[in-house]
Amino acid sequence: MAGLAPGFRFTDHLITLGDIVFGVVDDQGVHWHCAEDDGWAGPDVRMEVSQREADHGAWSAPAYLAERVITLAGKAFCPSQDVADDAFERLLAAAALTDTLLTVQETIPKQMVVRRSGKPLVKRQTPMVLEFSLQLTAADPRRYAVTEQVGTTPLPSSTGGLTPPLTPPLVSDAVTVAGQINASNEGSIDTRPVFTITGPAVSPQILTQQPDGTVRFLTYSDTLYDGDVLSIDTDAKTCVLNGNVSRRRFLSTPTGWPVIPARSAVAIQFRATYYNSSALLTARWRSAWI
Repeated sequence: MAGLAPGFRFTDHLITLGDIVFGVVDDQGVHWHCAEDDGWAGPDVRMEVSQREADHGAWSAPAYLAERVITLAGKAFCPSQDVADDAFERLLAAAALTDTLLTVQETIPKQMVVRRSGKPLVKRQTPMVLEFSLQLTAADPRRYAVTEQVGTTPLPSSTGGLTPPLTPPLVSDAVTVAGQINASNEGSIDTRPVFTITGPAVSPQILTQQPDGTVRFLTYSDTLYDGDVLSIDTDAKTCVLNGNVSRRRFLSTPTGWPVIPARSAVAIQFRATYYNSSALLTARWRSAWI
């Protein structure tokens, strides 16, 4: 492996953990080779079954994905012992105890947030070759698209149009704002958007029309004043005002939390008691895969 220029790629299937990119030669001349990414293909499943009495088979309860445990294993080929010593420390730092981004370059690049969940196994095969095995766990088992999708809309409105007296030829200059965001999910499992409402808005409401025609409502029963920003995370099920004050008690979800189903699209509509041109809804989401 000696003599290969920094930036040389051994594969297009690059894996990034923290500041280490597996599959290339880095700026210090280290070739990071990941031979195994066990767990990337899928997490375990949580499901309970009860045997049928005096009959074949069993009754099954709903199935849910468990946390995703991933093991990255491979070797690091270094140009010198000093570089190998530094690579050793970098490996341990990359498998952090705090949230760390794990990215895999596929046709659609995907990412997860992981933490170290087992003892790192790093040993020296030679003074310049390290062999490693790192166990990581993603509490959220979904694999998300690296590219985040964003949509914004003000409240619905209509301006202009025809006013009497009318003189042919009639030309309408009406401008209509639908107050709607169309959000699609290319993945294989539902994804959960994050909404941000910028005030002023009185009792703002978010309506999400699902592919089957049903509508899920999020209603905030308080008032947002000029400059207020309300963040609603539909995965964490939180509602936070101005970045630090929980307002969950003012948020009602009578029809359930909205999701964007797999390989589908939804229409997200923004409403409020009174129209204000400064009110704005922003939706952020990523396509998600099992």
